[in-house]
Amino acid sequence: MTAPSSLTVHPVPSMGAEDVLVGADGTVWTGTEDGAIWAIDPRTGSTKRVADTGGRPLGLELLPDGRLLVCDATRGVLAVDPGTGAVEVLLDRVDGEPMRFCNNAAVAADGTIWFSDSSRHYGIAQWKDDFVQDTHTGRLVRRDPAGTVTVVLDGLRFSNGVALAADESYVAVAECRGRTVVRLWLTGPRAGERDHLVTDLPGYPDNISRGSDGLVWVTLASPVDRLVERLGSAPMLLRRAVTRIPEALQPAPKRTIRAQAYDDDGRLVHDLDIQHPGFHMVTGVREHEGRVWLGSLHEPAVAVHDLP
Repeated sequence: MTAPSSLTVHPVPSMGAEDVLVGADGTVWTGTEDGAIWAIDPRTGSTKRVADTGGRPLGLELLPDGRLLVCDATRGVLAVDPGTGAVEVLLDRVDGEPMRFCNNAAVAADGTIWFSDSSRHYGIAQWKDDFVQDTHTGRLVRRDPAGTVTVVLDGLRFSNGVALAADESYVAVAECRGRTVVRLWLTGPRAGERDHLVTDLPGYPDNISRGSDGLVWVTLASPVDRLVERLGSAPMLLRRAVTRIPEALQPAPKRTIRAQAYDDDGRLVHDLDIQHPGFHMVTGVREHEGRVWLGSLHEPAVAVHDLP
């Protein structure tokens, strides 16, 4: 367990700084539940509101043209200009059907966007319903530079974080309910094959990202819940019934701060397990030059940990 003093918490003015992104100049970006996109100065912790998506921003990435790629849970895939605040909707439906839960993305060097649509039944306000019911309706979708949209993986168990290999030989997507990181090979002799970067994670993965160290960083929003695991083999009627009982009686995430990093062979390189009274439920992670930035679905703050 890492000491609390190893974590520095930077408050932001709104709740739910779900993901984090670090720009080339060191600026840290996050989005909050009120629709705001914030720029954070990593030296002073000062914040500046640069845009409003009009929805619920989750995953953040950089586009080749300098704009921010924002996965907005209610509005779809957006391009946001942090200089002017202008918001462009790049995509809000797949195969003619509006997305319910656009979640996280990775952007290739040529501008291809790989993103997750977590559920075809439930939006972010009902994420627990999909998680407990285990609908297997998550997808990984590709939007190429010409605008062509293709579902490349379907039937995922709450698809969440997305990351590309450093050489773009594969794309990885976290299956939150399955506690795995699925990998789809894009180049080489295995192109088109699907396997796993890692399985049997010790918790439920949320966002993932490739760090400046070349590793794939994986957040673990909550440790394994034995009740949730047992419900996975229960009849769907029972699973649905559980999501209708009062929220206080439903399975809930534990107060933890955990993120792991894996190499391309699926070997565990870092395992951050931190306790801090002012931060919990890590859902976003970004390693940048030896510093690991963390976001949280439920905190009005981002945090940073310096690797030894």
